[in-house]
Amino acid sequence: MSEERAAVHTDEAPGAIGPYSQAVRAGPWLFTAGQIGLDPATGQMVGPDVESQARRVMENLSAVLAGAGGSLDDVVKTTIFLADMDDFSTVNEIYGSYFEPPYPARSTVAAARLPKDARVEIEVVARLGG
Repeated sequence: MSEERAAVHTDEAPGAIGPYSQAVRAGPWLFTAGQIGLDPATGQMVGPDVESQARRVMENLSAVLAGAGGSLDDVVKTTIFLADMDDFSTVNEIYGSYFEPPYPARSTVAAARLPKDARVEIEVVARLGG
């Protein structure tokens, strides 16, 4: 990859399980891959419930952002994928506890099926360094 585009990797988040990067930095912009509730130490889902998965997703995203020199404060846009829209309020509450105003722009969509039968997956776009 060129200096304008660089892969980001941290051992503090689950490694890619396919031909993709945990995140890619393009100039000041960081685009993460979707994170699911995988424990980075074991590579296993943290549990079947959406609460534990949502918390792990946010911790994984925080780790990827930190690996790029950023934090959740740098996030400008998120996309949440839910296996069941009935989990919206639970995920919304957990998600909201990780951000402060001004909140990132966000889209939330229902997905027929997520990797490893996850209940929630979240990806973010962040602007680093300013």
